[in-house]
Amino acid sequence: MKLAILSREPKSYSTQRLVEAASARGHEALVIDHLHCNLVLEKGKPGIIYKGERLEGFDAIIPRIGASVTFYGTAVVRQFEMMKVRTAVESQAIVRSRDKLRSMQILSRAGVGMPKTAFTNYSEDVPAMINQVGGAPVIIKLLEGTQGLGVVLAESAKAAQSVIEAFHNLKARIIVQEFIAESKGADLRAFVVDGEVVGAMKRQGKEGEFRSNLHRGGSGTLVKLTRAEKAAALLATKALGLGIAGVDMLQSKRGPLVLEVNSSPGLEGIEKATNQDIAGRIIEYTTHLAIKKARKPKAKKEHEQVDAQTDMPGV
Repeated sequence: MKLAILSREPKSYSTQRLVEAASARGHEALVIDHLHCNLVLEKGKPGIIYKGERLEGFDAIIPRIGASVTFYGTAVVRQFEMMKVRTAVESQAIVRSRDKLRSMQILSRAGVGMPKTAFTNYSEDVPAMINQVGGAPVIIKLLEGTQGLGVVLAESAKAAQSVIEAFHNLKARIIVQEFIAESKGADLRAFVVDGEVVGAMKRQGKEGEFRSNLHRGGSGTLVKLTRAEKAAALLATKALGLGIAGVDMLQSKRGPLVLEVNSSPGLEGIEKATNQDIAGRIIEYTTHLAIKKARKPKAKKEHEQVDAQTDMPGV
């Protein structure tokens, strides 16, 4: 099969591993920088021009869309979808997962456990917002933040109020979440492919750091998820309609709490921690999608129905 890996970083671990896994299974995999794609729209004949040539003959694509280029990246994925090319992760699912507020609304509706979270339209009653999530300490997050950037731990109500007011003055959109002390600077990353947890690791932040992201110096080790943790990861992934996802969770006294669902999770940390061929599982899932016969249209999926109810101006 002929596969396209949409990635701006052809030399990154994740991209190279996908190319290797595809080649090992007898498939051709081409890396395409989605920001260099030109989209051609005409009646009944959508197309994509890349480096002066029209992209044709692809059986499936694997999107690796960075958060900073979600708008154009998902437009390219959508164009492939219009061209009847299968995608490992649907464009709408990527959009859904990238909007922190919208994704949490969907997860809340689906019954997924999560930290108490508050969002406001620059409300002046900051103390009430802090109290709504259980009081200080609290976590304050930029809606557009990624890889632990734009995340602040405010240890007192006074500090939280100062940070929130500063963000509001900058017209920055934020959410405020309860701080789960018992997690002790660690979280779980469950890697889901086609409705199955194919690997999991515990990420521990470096000493004095409440963020466990590997990009922030955290470390990842193999972990066996409990039944409840697996169920939470699968429910969150299903609710957002993702075929591939990295689900980040905290271990708490009241069970697993989902922090975020990543639609383009990195492979390096999870493969090294689990010693599993996660890239191979992704290739197998993608090629399986490509050979599926066209099916009759089905009723709207649950996450699509939720979309209709949560698509609000500004969200």
